[in-house]
Amino acid sequence: MTAHKPATSAGESAVSEQRSRIMRSVAQKDTKPEMALRWALHARGFRYRLHTTKVRGQPDLVLPKYRTVVFVHGCFWHRHPGCRYATNPKMRAEFWEVKFAANVARDSAVRAALLEAGWRVATIWECALRKPEKVAAAADQLSTWLLSETETLELGEREVSSPKGEGEDVSSCS
Repeated sequence: MTAHKPATSAGESAVSEQRSRIMRSVAQKDTKPEMALRWALHARGFRYRLHTTKVRGQPDLVLPKYRTVVFVHGCFWHRHPGCRYATNPKMRAEFWEVKFAANVARDSAVRAALLEAGWRVATIWECALRKPEKVAAAADQLSTWLLSETETLELGEREVSSPKGEGEDVSSCS
């Protein structure tokens, strides 16, 4: 038995179907930013597993040798703080606020659980991977971090595009 939907106008139905089609087309894995980072890491000699369900949160990359997971987050969907790509939709603003808040809460819980379980966690934001030179810079910083003992890394556009000053660490390691 199917649930009965309230009657809607033909215009509303067409817009709703179009929106559904668009939302279904949004990739959840193997996105361009993720692929670019994967190629760059592989070229630097790092080997990884993809989207394994054996690790909480199904990270984009798992590097068991380094006990590390890497998430490549879209700035819009995961609400990258202060990022120009984390815009707010004007239509159905309340719906989106709730959805985004749930995404951020889930990301935070997954990150905390992974750290508690002894994993190192890197979050690479989509804005850091939009141009080839940024991909290279992000991969270089991620490579350096992988060989360190620091627990977390977060790289956004600002961290990969600002020049590194003397004695200054541009990564958001903590």
